[in-house]
Amino acid sequence: MKVYRLSKRKYSNELNGKGAAKFGNRWNSKGVEMIYTAESRARAMAEVAVHLALATLPSDFEMIEIEVPNNIKVNKLNLEELNENWNINPPILSTQKIGDKFIDSSDSCILKVPSAVVQGDYDYLINSHHPEFNEIKIIDVVIFPFDKRIFK
Repeated sequence: MKVYRLSKRKYSNELNGKGAAKFGNRWNSKGVEMIYTAESRARAMAEVAVHLALATLPSDFEMIEIEVPNNIKVNKLNLEELNENWNINPPILSTQKIGDKFIDSSDSCILKVPSAVVQGDYDYLINSHHPEFNEIKIIDVVIFPFDKRIFK
C-alpha cells in the first residue's frame, strides 16, 4: 500500500511523529508521537490546505510517497465508533484519546481513520514506535507547488 504526506521541505525526509507531538491534533494529544498520512496525494494536500491561506502560502512543500508493506497490520476505525461531532475544529478530546490509545496499545502499526476534511475518504495514522515501523519506507519525495486557484 502507498500512502502520502505533504510536508515542509526541511522535514520531508523524516518519518517520526515529532511534529504532531508538539501541538497535538485530531488523533493525538500533545506529547504523543504519530505520523499522519493520507490515501492519496489529493487527500494529503486537502489536509494541509484547510490550514492555509493564499497570503501565507508557503513555497517549500514536498509530497512524500511512503510504501507500507502488505504484511503490516492495519486496524480500521469505523464512523459508528465516533461521536457525532468528531470532525469539528478544533479537535475534541475523544478523538485524541482514540489515537493515544492506538499508540499506547501497539496492537497495530497503522490505524485507518475517517477523514475530517473529505467525507468518505480515509487517513492512515502510523505508530513510529511499533516493531513493524522499520519496514515502512519513503520511496519518493517531490516538490509540491500549490495551485493558487484553490485559495481564491
